Amino acid sequence: MIRRALICCITFGLVACATQPHAPVTPPSSAGTPVKPAAGPAEAVPEKKQDLPPVDLTPVPFETARANFVRDTAARYGIDPAYIEATLAQAQIREPIIAAMSRPAERVKPWNEYRPMFITQARIDGGKKFFAEHRDELLRVQERTGVPAEVIVSIIGVETSYGKNAGNHRVIDALYTLAFKYPRTGDPAKLEREVRRELFFRDELAKLFELAKLEQLDINTLKGSYAGAMGMGQFMPSSYLDFAVDGNGDGRRDLFNSYDDVFSSIANYFVKKGGWVRGGTVAVPATLAAGREEFNPVDWTPNHTLADLAARGYQPVVPVRAVGATATPITLEGSDGKQYWLGFQNYYAITRYNISKMYAMAVFQLSQAIAGKELPPA
Repeated sequence: MIRRALICCITFGLVACATQPHAPVTPPSSAGTPVKPAAGPAEAVPEKKQDLPPVDLTPVPFETARANFVRDTAARYGIDPAYIEATLAQAQIREPIIAAMSRPAERVKPWNEYRPMFITQARIDGGKKFFAEHRDELLRVQERTGVPAEVIVSIIGVETSYGKNAGNHRVIDALYTLAFKYPRTGDPAKLEREVRRELFFRDELAKLFELAKLEQLDINTLKGSYAGAMGMGQFMPSSYLDFAVDGNGDGRRDLFNSYDDVFSSIANYFVKKGGWVRGGTVAVPATLAAGREEFNPVDWTPNHTLADLAARGYQPVVPVRAVGATATPITLEGSDGKQYWLGFQNYYAITRYNISKMYAMAVFQLSQAIAGKELPPA
C-alpha cells in the first residue's frame, strides 16, 4: 500500500505495497531523474519520475530536526506536542533497520528467476484456501468495486503470505529510524535522493500520529515492515489515511484484524489510485513481428492504441474486445527467450501498488492461478 516510496523494491512478504518502501529485487530509481529508454528488457527500466521541487541539502542536527518535527506535527494535526514528545521518547533508532535500508540493490532478476519467488504451488494452494475461507466477503467487495476477488487475494499473498508475515518491527521504531537516521552513503551523487527519502519517512511518521488519532490506534504496539508498512496489505500511514475503507461499518478502518476492511481497502486503492476498470483486461500475451525493434517506453502509462502498437509490430495473441483500448508493451526475459505482453489500464493499476512491471505481472499471474487458470511458462 501504499504512497510510492522506495521504488521497484519488495522484500518477500514484508514490505508493500501500496506504498513504496521495498527491499531490493529491482533497483530503486533516483528521485526526480528522468530515465531514458534502455536497450535491455522493460523490467530493467525504472519508470520516469516527474520533476520534483528543489530540496535543501544542508545538514540539520538531529536535535533540531526532531524538535521541528514535534512542533510542526502538533500544529499540523492538532496533537498535543507533549504526547508526541513522550511517544518519540519511547521510540528507538534501530540499527537493523538502517542496515536493511543500506543493503545494495541486487542485480535485476530476469522474469524466469523473479516469478518463482512469488508464484509457487504452496502460494497458489494457500491463495485458493484463503479465497474459500473468505469467499463471501471477497465477492461482496468484488461486486461493489469491480476489482476481482482473486486479485485482492493475490496482493495479500504476495505482500504477507495471506497475513502470516506482516512484519515484526514496531512501526514507530521503523519510521523514527528512517525519518531521522536514513542511511547516507557519502556519495554526493546520491545525497539528494537520500535527503528526499528521509523527508518522505519523516512525513510518514507525522502521518502515523494523525492515523493513530483518527483510528484510535495504540501507536506503540503497531507492528509492520522495516520501512513502516502495515497490515495484511502493507499500507504506509499515508496510504492508510488516503485509501483505507471501513468495510464492515463498525466506524473504524482496521487493516490488521478486519478482513472486510482489508479487502475493501485494497480494492479502493486500485480504484482510486490506479483507475481500475470494472471488467477490464489486465494483460494479454503478444507477438512482436520478426525484425521489429522492441518498444520499451519510459512511462508505463498505457497510452498506446492497439493500432499504434500494431504499427510497431505488436499483435495480441488473444482478441481484445474493449473498444478503443490502450496498452503499454511489456518485455520479459523468459526461460525460453523473450516474452511479449500488452498491459492495459488494470495492469497499470497494479503497478501503482508497487512500481515494478514484474511485480504487477506476478500479482496478475498468481491471481490467474488462484482462479484456476493455467499459467504460461516462466
